[in-house]
Amino acid sequence: MTAVLDAPMELWSGSTADDKAAIIRAVYKQVLGNPHVMESERLVIAESQLCDGSITVREFVRAVAKSDFYRARYFESCAPYRFVELNFIHLLGRAPIDQAELSTHICTCIEQGYDAEIDSYIDSTEYSEKFGENIVPYYTGAKTEVGKKQITYNRSLSLVSGYAAVDSAVKSSRLVDTIATNSSIKVGSPSSGGRIAAYKDATEKTFKILVKGSKFDSPRRISTTEYIVPGYRMTPQIQRINRTGAKIVSITEVA
Repeated sequence: MTAVLDAPMELWSGSTADDKAAIIRAVYKQVLGNPHVMESERLVIAESQLCDGSITVREFVRAVAKSDFYRARYFESCAPYRFVELNFIHLLGRAPIDQAELSTHICTCIEQGYDAEIDSYIDSTEYSEKFGENIVPYYTGAKTEVGKKQITYNRSLSLVSGYAAVDSAVKSSRLVDTIATNSSIKVGSPSSGGRIAAYKDATEKTFKILVKGSKFDSPRRISTTEYIVPGYRMTPQIQRINRTGAKIVSITEVA
């Protein structure tokens, strides 16, 4: 199996210009999911601040994760569960552990917004212990570890693409079934497109969104409403609900 398993890269006080350029490339590759970044898409100001020591690698990672590039490819274009599972692999180097962890981040995104969801990873104790201020995040969950369940290893590895693959090519969740049922996932060899195969496309599934608050057709009426939504319509539906000021109570798979 071909998988991208990078070694840690750290920015030191004595790092050369070439070292800093390599760090910048590594952050783009890890956080953006192995894309081709055009010159017009680069964060020139943030890169300059990193090179002159005004910001740390951690803050550069934050800038990239909050960039229009990341937001357009993973928040606006992907299903919510896919967005969250990629945040885990891009920013913490592993897959979500269980449904509670996944749901917590879905709620953070819904209730507090995009920036708060990104900050919740980068400001976490886990991020600090793994990467500190100047180590580029890397795939820590794609290696077996003493005391860690094999199921977490398989889930992380299923999210790691091959060298030629780009994470934004997959719009639906790969882990929603295995996490919801706490079951194992079979990790196969990369497909012809270079990605590691997982299971049935989540865009084919149906979800129930339980909402408490204003109804779309009558802003003055307050009630609890259920919306049955296909996976590929999850993101626009959630955005529409948020615009009404209503609160999403839960999101569950129904079919």
